[in-house]
This record gives sequence, C-alpha cells and structure tokens, in this order.
Amino acid sequence: MQRPDQKDLSVLRHSAAHLLAHAVSELFPDTLMTIGPATEDGFFYDFLPQRNFTQDDLPIIEERMREISKRNLPLTHEQMSKDDARKLYHNNPFKLELINSIEGDTVGIARQGEFYDLCRGGHVMRTGNIKHFKLLGVSGSYWRADRNNQALQRISGTAFYDKESFDQFIQRREDAIRFDHRRLGKELDLFSFHEEGPGFPFFHAHGKTVLNIMTDFLRKKLQRAGYQEISTPTMLSEDLWKQSGHYDFYKNNMYFSNIDERHFAIKPMNCPGSILVYKERPRSYRELPLRLAEFGAVHRHELSGVLHGLFRARSFTIDDGHIYCTPEQIEHEVHQTIVMVQEVLAKFGFANIKVALSTRPAKAFGRDEPWEKAISALKNALDHAGIAYTIAEGDGAFYAPKIEFRIEDSMGREWQCGTVQLDLFMPERFDLSYITPAGTKARPVMIHRAIYGSFERFFAILLEHYKGRLPFWIAPMQVKVLTITDDQKAYARDLVHELLAQDIRVQIDESSDPIAGQIKTAQLQQIPWMAVIGKKEVENNTVTLRYVDGKQEFGISRNDFIARAKKESVY
Repeated sequence: MQRPDQKDLSVLRHSAAHLLAHAVSELFPDTLMTIGPATEDGFFYDFLPQRNFTQDDLPIIEERMREISKRNLPLTHEQMSKDDARKLYHNNPFKLELINSIEGDTVGIARQGEFYDLCRGGHVMRTGNIKHFKLLGVSGSYWRADRNNQALQRISGTAFYDKESFDQFIQRREDAIRFDHRRLGKELDLFSFHEEGPGFPFFHAHGKTVLNIMTDFLRKKLQRAGYQEISTPTMLSEDLWKQSGHYDFYKNNMYFSNIDERHFAIKPMNCPGSILVYKERPRSYRELPLRLAEFGAVHRHELSGVLHGLFRARSFTIDDGHIYCTPEQIEHEVHQTIVMVQEVLAKFGFANIKVALSTRPAKAFGRDEPWEKAISALKNALDHAGIAYTIAEGDGAFYAPKIEFRIEDSMGREWQCGTVQLDLFMPERFDLSYITPAGTKARPVMIHRAIYGSFERFFAILLEHYKGRLPFWIAPMQVKVLTITDDQKAYARDLVHELLAQDIRVQIDESSDPIAGQIKTAQLQQIPWMAVIGKKEVENNTVTLRYVDGKQEFGISRNDFIARAKKESVY
C-alpha cells in the first residue's frame, strides 16, 4: 500500500538521497554525512570523505544502492530527544550543528535497516519503492553553501517513479551533453574561446553570419514598429553609473578605467546611454512614445567559476529597446511589445512561451508607491491582452518590475529570454521630462525591453534546441552543391552563381572526394540542403535535392530549386 504522498517526486528523491547515504556508509564507513535534500531535477548528498570521491566511484555506489533497494527495507521515522541525538552523532560536527539549530526539544530520525539519518521526514514506504534512479556526478561544495566553511563533496543523482519518465530524463541529459553548444560551436566552426580573453567569445565567419541574420531580422521588425536605432559609447563616466544606480548594485561586476584623471566604467547595461540621447534636447508630447533601439555590446566581470560558454560570458550584445511614453500610453506599448516578443520567438520555433511578472526584489530603488504603480500597470497590460502569467515574487530588477518570457526547447528545458520592464525611477533620477499639450513639464515613463536578451545566449539556446541543425533561413551555409564527377562542375558553378545572385549562402564542393564523401562532409557541417548534380541533372537542367536528414527529391527544375531556396530564406 502506498502513502498518499507517494506521487510527490520530492518524497521519492529525498528517499533516494537517504539510499545514497546508506550505500556510502556501507562502502566508506569513515565518511561523515551532512545533508541530502531533493532538488527540482533530482537529489544530492554532501559528504566529507576520507579520500575524495571520483567518477569511478559512482558505479560502485550505485550498485550498492540497488542492492539496498532489493533488500526492501522499511523506512521509519521517529522523534528523538536532542540529548539522545547528540550521543548518536557525537563524532559528527555537522549533524551536531544541525541538531543545535533545530527548534524544540526533539529532532527527527529516519531509519532503514541499520542506517539512520537526521531528518524531518517524508519518505516512501520501503527501499524497494526506489527503483528508477541514477547517480549523475560528483562535485565540490561547501558546508551550508558558504565558501568560508568546510569544503565537502557532493554526489548528485535523480530518481523517478516510472521507467518511462526516467528514460526520458536520461535521454534528455545525454542529448544535452551531446549537443552542448560549446561542442557544436567547435564542430561547426562557429565560435571559440581563448585564454587570451577568458569569458570573451571569438565569433568565426559562420557564427558571425548567424548573428548578422538575427540582427537583420530583428532590425526590420523594429523599423516597422516605429523604433529609431541608436548607438552609444562602450565606456562612460563613473559618475553616470552612480547616478543611474548601477554603480551601487553592479560595481563588483564592472570594469573601470582612469583617463585624464577621470574615472570611467565600461557599460554593463545600455540604458544610461539611451537616457543621455533622450536628454539631448527638450521633448514634446508629440514625440511620444519615443522608441529607441540599440544593439549594444556590454561587459560584465563574471567570476571564472560561473562562466559557461555563450550562456554566461563576460561580453555580450543586448537587443535593448527603451520606450519613453506618457502614463496613458503604457498599456498599449507593453501590449505591442508582448506581441513582438511572441512573433519573434515563434519565428525561431518556440511556440510554448510562459510569462511571469517579477515583482520588487529585496534590494531595490525607491519608495513603495512607484513600485506598486508599475506592477499594477504591467498586470493591467497582461490582463487586457488576455495573457496567462504567474507571479515571481522578488525577482524584478533593482529599478523596475518586469515581465519575463520563458521558452521551452526541444529537450524540455526552460530558458528565460525576453523581458519588459516598467521603470518609474530612472526618469526621476535623471530628471527626464516632456512638454505637455498645456505647455507644462511632465515626467515620462521609461519601458526597457529586450527580446533575445543576450544575442550570444539566444544563439546558444538555438544551437542546442536544433541540435546544431539550424533552420534554412538562419543557417550560416544554406546550400552545398555536390557533383558526381568533374564533368558537372561547370553546370554546378552556374547554379552557384544564380543562387548567390538571390542572396542564398551557397558553396560548391571542390574536393576530389566521391559523392558519398561529399554528402557525409555536408551532413557533418549540418548544411540544410545539398544540390546533387550528375549527368542526368545536367542533361535535364534539373537538381536532385538532398536534405541533411537524408531525404531526397529528384528532378527539380533549376528555376524551381532557386525559387524554393529564395522563398525559404525570407524573414
């Protein structure tokens, strides 16, 4: 008989953490146990072993876990006096610290066979209920996540109630490793990282092509939406960053320089530069909403330990937009921005978009009233647009609440991309104004918005989402022309010339490889289309179209092939 909470994954995974600790206690009895909670994707347990664990230890530990699972031991829970618990853990300072920090006179003890652990409870009935699990890795950690405390070792894993869910998770994990954007970037010659610039990506020709297409696609949409594109300097006075508030909140992540006895900072964000453009001259209500767009490169001093390819780099480009408008225009501008975000993400193949409204964080600018007004305005815009959303308490920026857009990729992972922030504080700090119809001055509202967020991070998400096979319209090389023999080279070169005239990104394979080798090379390069030319194609003025997945279409007329390529390239 199962407990009512049996279907709660956190219960299963916490029980699996106990199973892990039980196995370690049998295999490495001198190891000190600390804590082992369930997590969103699985569980972990932190240990202080006599010798450090390695990846080679994991199969051994996992096998012992399976043995204990087969013993089908009952899991029990009891309350024990703190004094008795201290005697039980007299040689474990970590457990003693936990016992002393728990309120009341008793603590919980969970048991399974001869193994016991300090625990608040919440377990499956028997170890035999824990069947579908796997240990995933070993890493370093610190006691209570404080780097000033004792260094520990963390073994992490996952567990599921059913084999199908477990198999799906393992497959997604294997795919995530196989299609890691850093690996794909190297294989497809898109970008690289070098010790001469740690955390600063180097984009190769094909990678830069993708970024250019992303820029051109978004630039066209912004122009149609009434945006004016600007560009602001990379380095600005330190005083500006103090006025904007970024200095107080970001100074540890900023790069500074002294020039002519003045202090400057490389920009971590683009908004202060946009504000200076707005303030260049008096503004009239007739100019509002004023929509300024900037593809601005920013730099942030991230710690080396958190750098992660294009997902977390020290330099990246943000597709920033800053809308200056009246309070009455807020709802319309926010709604229009939401629609644009949805259209852009849909073009890249992301249909499942979740929306969250992030409210005031613990450390934030200003009084309660402006925050409440801004949050209310964003809620109204979402409600009137009929968009379902959740509330993310305390996740807003230090200067504004924001709407966040989360997308789900082909491996079931969620990524936060676009944001819309409603800012009532920057206009006040910079004394922004516009002239009303009555000839008086009024304070504009400032809306910050980004759709990609970081170009680099969005590029990485795309690579992993498509597992390296980017759609035809954004692929850096769209068509590779292959010939059966050299006799077809002249025909192939004419086809390449015609495709180039239609702005199709195309190459001819000039190697002496047989056709099978040419196809394999093009597939490894993840080129969407291969135009295969043989004697028959030359005689009939046709093309055989081979897709990267191996499917083929025969006898396509040359003109139709070119027209189809042109149509597929439209964005």
